[in-house]
Amino acid sequence: MKKVFFLAIVVVAVVVVEGLNCSPAELSPCLEAMSSSSPPTSICCQKVREQRPCLCGYLKSPSIKNYANSPGSIRIASSCGIPFPTTC
Repeated sequence: MKKVFFLAIVVVAVVVVEGLNCSPAELSPCLEAMSSSSPPTSICCQKVREQRPCLCGYLKSPSIKNYANSPGSIRIASSCGIPFPTTC
């Protein structure tokens, strides 16, 4: 149920978040790592790298900022070797 709700929010957020090819739906390979203690897959890390320029936009988006700034997101970024933005 959590995953379905998150995916629905992500789909709605595609319209809300501005930026170049920013699409939170592209991060769907990270859902398992986000909702558990599983490590992120290589596909998840690749998608996070692709969406890195969009992270500040996600953090500012009212519809997804709670997910974007969650411990799971921070853990995924760290595991993938991607600096998590501290200021936007």
